[in-house]
Amino acid sequence: MTNNSNDIFTYHTLANGLRIVHRASAADVEYCGVAIKAGSRNESSADYGLAHFVEHTIFKGTDRRRSWHIVNRMESVGGEINAYTSEEVTMLYSCFPKGNLARAVELMADLIGCSRFPENEIDREREVVLDEIDSYLDSPSDAIFDDFNDLIFAGSSLGHNILGTAETIGTFTPESCRDFLSTYYTPSNMVFFYTGPTPPSRVMSTIERHLSFLNHPVKELHDDTPREVTPFDLRRELGTHQSHTVIGARIPGLYSQCNHTYALLNNIIGGPCMNSRLNVLLRERHGYVYSVDSYISSFTDCGLFTVYFGCDENHVQPCRRLIFRTLDELAQSTMSTRALDAAKKQYLGQTIVAGANAEQVALATGRSTLFHRHALHPDEIIERIMGITPEDIRLAAEKLTPSRCSILTFGQ
Repeated sequence: MTNNSNDIFTYHTLANGLRIVHRASAADVEYCGVAIKAGSRNESSADYGLAHFVEHTIFKGTDRRRSWHIVNRMESVGGEINAYTSEEVTMLYSCFPKGNLARAVELMADLIGCSRFPENEIDREREVVLDEIDSYLDSPSDAIFDDFNDLIFAGSSLGHNILGTAETIGTFTPESCRDFLSTYYTPSNMVFFYTGPTPPSRVMSTIERHLSFLNHPVKELHDDTPREVTPFDLRRELGTHQSHTVIGARIPGLYSQCNHTYALLNNIIGGPCMNSRLNVLLRERHGYVYSVDSYISSFTDCGLFTVYFGCDENHVQPCRRLIFRTLDELAQSTMSTRALDAAKKQYLGQTIVAGANAEQVALATGRSTLFHRHALHPDEIIERIMGITPEDIRLAAEKLTPSRCSILTFGQ
């Protein structure tokens, strides 16, 4: 076990290669889970949606339990178990009142090592996932992001929907689910994370007792870096009440030195606060939109900056012009030190507030350790944000100029 005396994190690696990260917390609620480096990027064109489908069906039966017993195992003590899939990671996790760690760890081990994927449950869950796909298609504000990603990452492993299609979902079998699990749910491809008051030594010994049996062979995993595409400006007529637009550009990925610069820049442009530049300009000053937001998506080898807004058809072009004017200004002129200091203060304050969400903190600890081999300490985040200069912001904004941006609109 490794731990600095003033650190909130403790790390350990089992003999089978499974990494463990412990984050100390005095709360009465504990969190634990497994972060797996596997998602929709790891699918072939014939099995789009399989990573997400496995995440659904892993709860449908093991050698020891039926689906109801899996759910009830944590809910019977007031806890819960959940999961999600993204392009590059699958998360299985549980929260529970303190004192139930062994119960949660044993259940995680059962799911990862002993899932059976019963055929009758596969068929039933197939209908659930198809309904989930339909719900996204009925929501243009969600569907437009999937379509935009398909276009900007065309021809790569990032260029398809995480949920898959009705055609691919219809081909999945218990064998295909088991093959995916045995390939990617391997000790060296996972991190077990824990947040709570239980001492590190007890957490590590509990995990080792239940998960040391995992010994899937290590397989070399490859991702294809998406090629740059020529910026596009496309429109699709959907007959919706609003027009929906996404504007976006490629940016550096997860391991870039300027990752925190883009996070801060995103917050300035269209982050979650009402005083973001685009919200002030498009909503407060002109009344063109109800909401406008910008986002950062970071992958291991590339990233994506996007702006989304929904509005009346007559306001689409004025909104586009104002957004591009804002991006141009950030790229062509240097922010004042005073304005940048205010942006840093706001961002770090938001980070502190977000730290009160224990579940998100636990998940972030798992993801960070999975990709960076350590979890980001709050002091490390502060140091990186405070080190950003006005010129750093301007250089980052140069990648978001109108000539670099692609546009997709769902029209009325």
